[in-house]
Amino acid sequence: MSNAPWPAKVLTVSDGVMSGHRDDASGRALVALLDEQGFDVVEHRVVADGEENVSGALRDLTRDFAGLVVSTGGTGFAPRDQTPEGAMRVIDRPAPGLAEAMRAVNPLGRLSRGVAGIVGNAIIVTLPGSPRGCVEQLEAVIDVLPHALALLNQAPTEH
Repeated sequence: MSNAPWPAKVLTVSDGVMSGHRDDASGRALVALLDEQGFDVVEHRVVADGEENVSGALRDLTRDFAGLVVSTGGTGFAPRDQTPEGAMRVIDRPAPGLAEAMRAVNPLGRLSRGVAGIVGNAIIVTLPGSPRGCVEQLEAVIDVLPHALALLNQAPTEH
C-alpha cells in the first residue's frame, strides 16, 4: 500500500459551518491540498465545536481506518476552541514533532494549540480554522506523512 495513495479524511470543526452561517473554505482547502499531494480523500465531515463533539467524530473517523485524518478549526484560544482536548481523548500515542513543525511555519502558529498523534493505524493532525493557516500547517508536514503511515501500517518502506 505504500505506492498506492493513502486514504484521508477531513473534519471541519465549526459552530458556524455546522449551522450553515459560515462557508467551509478551510475544509475545501484541505481536501484540495490532500488531493494535490496524492492522498485519496474518502470523507469530509462537519461537526460543531466542543470537546465531546470532536472526540466523538474522531473516534468514528479513525475506527478501522488506516490513513490520515486532518481537522480544521477549534485549535485557538476562544472558549469553544476545544479540538486539542477532544483529540487527546482519542489519541493513543502523541506525535509532538508534527505539531512542533506545524507551529514553526508562521509566527501566528504560536497561537495554535493543535496536536498530532496516532490512533490505531491512523494519524490525526489538528489544524487551525483559517484557510491559510490550515494549509500552511499541513504543508509543513505533508511530505513525511506517507512515510509515517507506511511505518505505522508496516508497509514496505526504503527505511
